[in-house]
Amino acid sequence: MRRRDFIRTAAVVAACLPLPVGAAAPPRKARVGFLTLGADGSPLVDGRVASLREGLMTRGGQETVDIEVLERRAGGQIDRLAPMAADLVAQDVQVICAISPPAVRAALQTTKAVPIVALDLESDPVASGWAAGLAHPGGNVTGIFLDIPGFNAKTLQMLGEVVPGIRSVAVLWHRASGSLQLDALRAAATGLGVTLDIFEVNSAADFDDAFTAMTKAGAKGVIMLSSSLFAGNLEALAKLAMREKLPAINTFPEYAASGGLIGYGPDLPSLFVQTGFLARKLLQGAAVADQPIERPTRFQLIANLKTAAALNLTLPPSILISADSVIE
Repeated sequence: MRRRDFIRTAAVVAACLPLPVGAAAPPRKARVGFLTLGADGSPLVDGRVASLREGLMTRGGQETVDIEVLERRAGGQIDRLAPMAADLVAQDVQVICAISPPAVRAALQTTKAVPIVALDLESDPVASGWAAGLAHPGGNVTGIFLDIPGFNAKTLQMLGEVVPGIRSVAVLWHRASGSLQLDALRAAATGLGVTLDIFEVNSAADFDDAFTAMTKAGAKGVIMLSSSLFAGNLEALAKLAMREKLPAINTFPEYAASGGLIGYGPDLPSLFVQTGFLARKLLQGAAVADQPIERPTRFQLIANLKTAAALNLTLPPSILISADSVIE
């Protein structure tokens, strides 16, 4: 046999032999789904995906480079989420990262087999029936959920520091985000002697009328509850609050950088990195049913002094000292 033929035959035989005990098989390309209400071409969503990739690729001690992220963006249309989730399952993703309550619901309605990593600042996973408990979820959902009651009480207290003596607060609420935040805020308002006026919106087209109605109702300040609808329209919300001369606090810190008065909430880039890291652990063999649900650990407070001046407000030292960033 010629030398070249011998080498070719030996290579084929070697490829068919079982791997030695302890030897690692070549890594299979992993697929992770990213399901969000965000829009195509949105720089905000692009940044979130980049942070997710950071968590997938560079945490946990080893570099994993062979992970494909399949993005599905619903462009604010909730009814698109279910078919997008079904498509991700058909594409054989090993994990679905579901961003916001509607995305989590759509993923759960589609599959009980594929692990779901939720990033949800608006729901209680146990009360929603998605998990049996925080330490051992028991199903196919884990992820990051906000401890809502304490957080909403803090935002109401903060608004009271910005507008001393405030007794009438408008609340901007997106029904698709659920009622848990609203219930928590109502409980906090009762304890502080504050009256809440709820302004429900279902799309960005409802914003203008909602803010006009707030002024007519005599509101002296606004709290915008967490919603992916609001996250994608921060600049529009800031402009409307300014038009109506209403001091407003938004759950997304970037709100202040978009022209709003105060943004206070979880540090979102770090949450998306954390989401990617959780997905990575599942890809590496961790059982989703035993993977504890996590809470945000880093919060950001950003205040905009230019907006405060335009509203004829002086932000108190308690806000300025606590702020991670002050826009002048």
